Amino acid sequence: EMQLVESGGGLVQAGGSLRLSCSASGFTIDDYGIGWFRQAPGKEREGVSCIRRIDNTTYYSEPVKGRFTISSDNAKNTVYLQMTSLIPEDTAVYYCGTVIPSRFCSETFYVSLYDYWGQGTQVTVSS
Repeated sequence: EMQLVESGGGLVQAGGSLRLSCSASGFTIDDYGIGWFRQAPGKEREGVSCIRRIDNTTYYSEPVKGRFTISSDNAKNTVYLQMTSLIPEDTAVYYCGTVIPSRFCSETFYVSLYDYWGQGTQVTVSS
């Protein structure tokens, strides 16, 4: 019932920008968070950013602070990740996931707390 679909990935040169979208459906409660995670080849999934739907509080991991911005359009049930000043180290499959309750959205980004995931969208940043 709960579904997440990511889109917006692609190939971009270093210094460029991409805007990822996470479309959510099937939610019957409001107290949840949406997080963006990424996984590069040979690495574990790591948190990037998350937003608490109940108060719109946002969190970012250190490598993306100042470069990425998370936002939401509640009318469209969509969360966005605006990525700027991209570097090759940002190359990964990006996933959005849900976490309940929303306070579990934090800068710790514990992967195990997130219950539902989208299929992922590939982001490749060339040198």
